[in-house]
Amino acid sequence: MNVVPDTSVVVDGRVSARVESGEFAGATISVPEPVVAELEAQANGGRETGWDGLEELQRLAGLADDGEIELAYVGERPDAVQRGTATEGEIDALIRAIAADLDATFFTSDVVQSEVAEAKGIDVDYVNPEPRDGQDVGELAIQRLFDDSTMSVHLRAGAVPKAKRGEIGDMHYEAIGDDPSTDEEVKEQIQEIVEAAKQSNEGFVELSEPGMTIVQFRDYRIALAEPPFSDGYEVTAVRPVAKTDLDDYEFADELRQRLLERQRGVLISGSPGAGKSTFAQAVAEFLIDNDFAVKTMEKPRDLQVGPDVTQYTELGGDMALTADSLLMVRPDYTIYDEVRKTEDFEVFADMRLAGVGMIGVVHATRAIDALQRLVGRVELGMIPQVVDTVVYIEAGEIAKVYDVQTQVKVPEGLTEEDLARPVITIEDFETGRPEYEIYTFNRQVVTVPLTEESGQDTGVDRIARQEIEREIRSIARGHVDVELQGKNSAVVYVEQGDISSVIGKGGGRIQDVENRLGIDIDVRTFDERPNAGGGVGGGATPEPDGQVVQPEVSSRHVIVPVDGHAGETVEVQADGEYLFTATVGRGGEVRVSRGSAIAEELERAIDRRQQITVVPA
Repeated sequence: MNVVPDTSVVVDGRVSARVESGEFAGATISVPEPVVAELEAQANGGRETGWDGLEELQRLAGLADDGEIELAYVGERPDAVQRGTATEGEIDALIRAIAADLDATFFTSDVVQSEVAEAKGIDVDYVNPEPRDGQDVGELAIQRLFDDSTMSVHLRAGAVPKAKRGEIGDMHYEAIGDDPSTDEEVKEQIQEIVEAAKQSNEGFVELSEPGMTIVQFRDYRIALAEPPFSDGYEVTAVRPVAKTDLDDYEFADELRQRLLERQRGVLISGSPGAGKSTFAQAVAEFLIDNDFAVKTMEKPRDLQVGPDVTQYTELGGDMALTADSLLMVRPDYTIYDEVRKTEDFEVFADMRLAGVGMIGVVHATRAIDALQRLVGRVELGMIPQVVDTVVYIEAGEIAKVYDVQTQVKVPEGLTEEDLARPVITIEDFETGRPEYEIYTFNRQVVTVPLTEESGQDTGVDRIARQEIEREIRSIARGHVDVELQGKNSAVVYVEQGDISSVIGKGGGRIQDVENRLGIDIDVRTFDERPNAGGGVGGGATPEPDGQVVQPEVSSRHVIVPVDGHAGETVEVQADGEYLFTATVGRGGEVRVSRGSAIAEELERAIDRRQQITVVPA
């Protein structure tokens, strides 16, 4: 009998135990050199598992001396690259290959190793992991750092251990130790967590990339970072601190009815740590209790749901393949945690349009931001069919619920009937009052707030001014300024030389702009402007200190000429007010790319005929 043990059973002492029990009596024990290398590395790192494994090899040598077994060391020692990628399974693959080449029995207590070896046709002898230090398999040292109020524990080499503790919405980041953790201590934690995840049926490695491993163990999600991905060894363990049901939230009755009447498209939004996943779990439990088939799509899988909910992750590294599989399973609702990238939104939309109820968890700092993330990723008119409800979570509570609908109407703030178009209306779920509209305005998708503070421009005013400026700037060569006179009229001031080109022959060009925007535009020169030349408010503009300059606007840049300051840092001001700081180039000028926020502010100052000055910083 030829037996090839892997690292797990050597560390546990299971090989010598099998020999002493008679099961491996007279067998040839072929120990792979990669196992020896792995144990040596663990021992050099101060990890107890390495020393335990070396002691087991010494016991096997003693049994060989006594004639109980034949002991051989086989295979080649792994090189530095293979040792560096051990967490990716390279060492495990070398050990399996040796067992296959020798046509030997592969002895392991690593469930992943066992499954892979069986899939490759290798004869496998799998044994459950041996409890260590009187603990159950999978109990982690890091768990002892958690109490009932701890959401996360943070260990980093060279830093004092810290934890986030408190209640949802009132978390505090505090030290939980006196001395900084050493590299060896953090590496030992990493090794223990990875081994426990492989050995326990309650844990698995969710992600394994060079420098980053994510482990899901029971209700703990643990991120393990190592150089070169990070600048030091780090362990971050997160655990839910609350389990709720839908009755714990405001609007519970209305939301229940909404979810039950038909399959919905719901986005659960909020800042990190606000309680989005906790609410999603409550929704899942409610749907299960009401006889809906519920599945989840997660990477990593960390929602704490009951046994009736199957949790899926990426299939072949692609959530689209997971979605294809789920469409065959045909759940009533799928919870997608988290929807972040463009492909996530596309998969979410495809499943929703296929008739599956979808509940997506999205990071957003405002409720409207969650919906805006769909713009450009989903055809505008389809958004209400994909998402009809937005729930915003803040400090563990429902802070806002939006009802999303589409109507064909004239957008709020416009009056011309021929401006009617499909408009997405976002209403407050509690009051029924519209708060935002999303629609296409002059070929641009705009999100317009309908509630403004007194004395401020409305969202329509701001957008109208921007669109008029954009249209006229595409025609005029000089400065442009826009003043709105009402909901559907504006005055545009341009340079004298631009009047004819902006108006066009017989007024045709400006009429085209008016028809596109639905706004009456009166074109005038700056000389016709009230208080022209009088500065802001009609008074004399104060003479600012510094060098007065005349910026030039090209197709790609706003160029500020500066005399005598090449290589120096200067401030650019408008009527003495600070705009920005820049370094003067060798050619004696500051170039600002058009389209940037700085360039737009500078161009507005130029259009207002403010005096541009340059002052040494």
